[in-house]
Amino acid sequence: MDLLITGVLIGALLLLLAAGVWIGLALIGVAWIGMALFTQRSVGDAMALTIWGSASSWTLTALPLFIWMGEILFRTRLSEDLFRGLAPWLQRLPGRLLHTNILGSTLFAAVSGSSAATCATVGKMTLPELQRRGYPDALSLGTLAGASTLGLLIPPSIIMIVYGVTAEVSIARLFVGGIVPGLLLAALFMGYVIVWSLLHPQAIPPEAERLSLADKLRASRHLLPVLLLIGGVLGTIYTGIATATEAAAVGVVGALLIAAAQRALTWATLRDSLLGAVRMYCMIALILAGAAFLTLAMGYLGLPRHVATWIGSLGLEPWQLIVALALFFIVLGCFLDGISIVVLTMGVLLPTVQAAGLDLIWFGIFVVVMVEMAQITPPVGFNLFVLQGMTGRQVTELARYAAPMFVIMVLAVVLLTAFPELVTWLPQRMAG
Repeated sequence: MDLLITGVLIGALLLLLAAGVWIGLALIGVAWIGMALFTQRSVGDAMALTIWGSASSWTLTALPLFIWMGEILFRTRLSEDLFRGLAPWLQRLPGRLLHTNILGSTLFAAVSGSSAATCATVGKMTLPELQRRGYPDALSLGTLAGASTLGLLIPPSIIMIVYGVTAEVSIARLFVGGIVPGLLLAALFMGYVIVWSLLHPQAIPPEAERLSLADKLRASRHLLPVLLLIGGVLGTIYTGIATATEAAAVGVVGALLIAAAQRALTWATLRDSLLGAVRMYCMIALILAGAAFLTLAMGYLGLPRHVATWIGSLGLEPWQLIVALALFFIVLGCFLDGISIVVLTMGVLLPTVQAAGLDLIWFGIFVVVMVEMAQITPPVGFNLFVLQGMTGRQVTELARYAAPMFVIMVLAVVLLTAFPELVTWLPQRMAG
């Protein structure tokens, strides 16, 4: 019977998605079909209560605010200032300006929350400059594709908010838990660039000019606005002064001040940023509402319980479960976007994960890293689409350039599994 129900639901979902129905509405439709055919519960009442409860969650308030903050900053000179502030310090490092993709993405990720926005914002400044100076396209495009996924891992992160709401865990602790893994991944990316550059010194253009320490310090003043904004958002969360939602409001105010200081705050940019944030949030909110209703329907059908019982009967060790889930997420990431992956799977997987004794904060960071991989795996790699729109290159070519970054993310997952304290230590210190 379970196989019949599962087959009907998967078939209905694939049929609706193939017909071009929005993901949120497709999830609602599948849940409706499941409850109407296989339960005695009143479908209309359940749907209304679930969708209202999902949409009225106070925790979810942080999401539109962080999205709006990113939209405001997208319309400022922040990416240009990042390049001007970072470039002088990287001339002596093997790989030189290639590191601006990684460090620029790391810094912008800490004020964005979206990998696509990070890719587009940093790329529009770094790619023309790297191409003009003769840096290899494979590394320029590959490092940007990989490093821009840090927009999902380094807080504030939209996908972390979605996971936190779905799994009912502290978003503030998730944010803090993503800091060390994010910095670790950035360091691994930079390490790869350094090793590649040492092996291929002829491919890296010579140092443009030798700057004095005073010149470098003067250039660093361009980094001050973004560093203050990062400190305002993450500092208030870590010290306990503000919740994630209140920190999001701090971030919006800071973004508005940066835009005003750069004279980019006009009625047109304010209107465009608001419209962009509303469009993005409405899309995500509809998906979350559909996922909440589908989770309720699966609960009535008993599918999560049966799946958890079946996996438990296999007698998998925790590390074996993690390997199986990693392969599962990699396959899903080839066909679904990150938010859809989280909302579609958490209702089924969380009982199993809890039964295996895995920490839900650690598991959230694990899921985010797996979703990062999905951003650079064809055919549905969002960062690859962004780069394709910017460069006109084929997705397959861009995926080949990004393949080393994918391998580095696999290495990061291995490290996080072997040393879970990389995730859990900082949230525990915050709680203490």
